[in-house]
Amino acid sequence: MRKRLAIALSAALLLGWQVRATPDGAAQFVSSTKWHHNADWFGGFSGIELSDDGTGFVAISDRGRIVEGTLTRDAGRIARVALTKDSPIYGLQGEVQSRHQRDTEGLAIRKDGRLYVSFEGAHRVWAYMQFGAQAAGIERHEDFKRMRNNGSLEALAVDDRNRLYTMPEDPKDKDVIPVYRYDRGTWSVPFHLPRREGYLPVGADFGPDGKLYLLERDFRGFGFRTQVRRFDISGDTVTGEVMLLRTATGRHDNLEGLAVWQDAAGQLRLTMISDDNFLFYQRTEIVEYVLPAKLDQVGS
Repeated sequence: MRKRLAIALSAALLLGWQVRATPDGAAQFVSSTKWHHNADWFGGFSGIELSDDGTGFVAISDRGRIVEGTLTRDAGRIARVALTKDSPIYGLQGEVQSRHQRDTEGLAIRKDGRLYVSFEGAHRVWAYMQFGAQAAGIERHEDFKRMRNNGSLEALAVDDRNRLYTMPEDPKDKDVIPVYRYDRGTWSVPFHLPRREGYLPVGADFGPDGKLYLLERDFRGFGFRTQVRRFDISGDTVTGEVMLLRTATGRHDNLEGLAVWQDAAGQLRLTMISDDNFLFYQRTEIVEYVLPAKLDQVGS
């Protein structure tokens, strides 16, 4: 949805950025860190994965770049972000892809190190054996070709059985979000998630607790709102919806990538990264929230 967002954000800049109220939900704010790097390709981050201890990360830019780095924390808050290596996200023949073909949005990494990347321009998911490798194609679900050009496969996650999950950012049905699962060479649609107040899914991850976490975004004309929900997945059934976070407009930038991990104190953390749309008045931001031990259900 890049073109529409860029136009609307330009108008918002002229009217002034609005920040109101405090976040709602169970998640507790920890830190927000701006990240800068002097390279032409830097920006547009739309997916992130963290190591089990939260110190290492892999992120992708929606202009076809993948990076590795480290996060240093002081008293639990991110104090420093360091880039250690970067690479283009290559095509099936090891080539650097054209701009339309390299609109990389979602990132998921298996325990064995295999990476999966979802693409929005040409709607597909590809696999990579390791960082910087050439792509291995995955057959597409027949629905992918009919998805909106600027609203397809942004959220991507892999569970502990190596099953891959993705969903369109802007589904045609305004009431539910179809969830596509790739398992042993076949795509299916095992369940749908309910939509809440127009929020659009942009990131996903399975936490150490085995639950599905969904990052969603809403653009209000003056800035972005962020929402994170959690679901229990059992076979083809989804239950136990919990609202973890809903921010005020402008509280953070355009958060699109989500990683869920457990810190040394045993608490689950939500680490998110923003897509600055390569606009000077936005920012690349890495945000963290911590979850309390007990959460109440708000729906199913």
